[in-house]
Amino acid sequence: MYKLIAIDIDDTLINDDKEVTPATQAALEAAIAAGVVVTLATGRAYASAQAIARQTGLNVPIITYQGSLVKNLMDEKVLYERFVPQDAVHKVFKYCIEHNLHLQTYVDDKLYSREENQKLIDYAALNKTQYYIEPDSEKLAGIKTPKLLIIDDPDFLDELAPKLRELLGSEVHITKSKPHFLEIMHKEGTKGLALEFLADYFGCNISETIAVGDSWNDHEMLETAGLGVAMGNAIPALKEIANYITASNNEDGVKQVIDKFILQK
Repeated sequence: MYKLIAIDIDDTLINDDKEVTPATQAALEAAIAAGVVVTLATGRAYASAQAIARQTGLNVPIITYQGSLVKNLMDEKVLYERFVPQDAVHKVFKYCIEHNLHLQTYVDDKLYSREENQKLIDYAALNKTQYYIEPDSEKLAGIKTPKLLIIDDPDFLDELAPKLRELLGSEVHITKSKPHFLEIMHKEGTKGLALEFLADYFGCNISETIAVGDSWNDHEMLETAGLGVAMGNAIPALKEIANYITASNNEDGVKQVIDKFILQK
């Protein structure tokens, strides 16, 4: 019997119209009614993720910033938090300025960038997020952040990732949430470690958990969970490590998982 299910948001819980379908919503409610903890695990900021969580009627802690922040929806109490090491933050800012790369950071759950450009505008529109401009890079780099995000061409980011790993060392976790998004967190800011934390928090064995996702940033939690599920629209590398492949995000893939493994329809 599974007791906890952690679901990614983008291209997993929500369809391409950025909506939770009525069928998936009903499945979430049925899982909760059956006594299962339903939570979200996303790269999004808490402010962005909690709006979707509240719409879907969730009232438990959710995993945000790729696992760097686990925060309660009811009283907004922080349960688990990891910041990018400050030395790494300064190095990333310096590298991005020298190589003219677009970098975003998050301060107190607000999105900041050094300058306004199309990448920032498009990102904010995609996530329905307000953004703030702070041209003083030294000031921005000096503030604690759970996540840094570089937006660029997918092939370029694939080449950049190993360079940044060499530059920053083992204290950081670097992953891609979408082909154009390269994200940098504390080494313990992963969905897998956050899932372990929540399983312990709710007193269930990790074998009693399900994780559902579509992108490479989900692989740690799929590998950690008792049942790792890849969406039908997931990247091939994630499907290879999944225990089960469900339907796509446009075909109520999350509902299928709940029906099969939780409600056992």
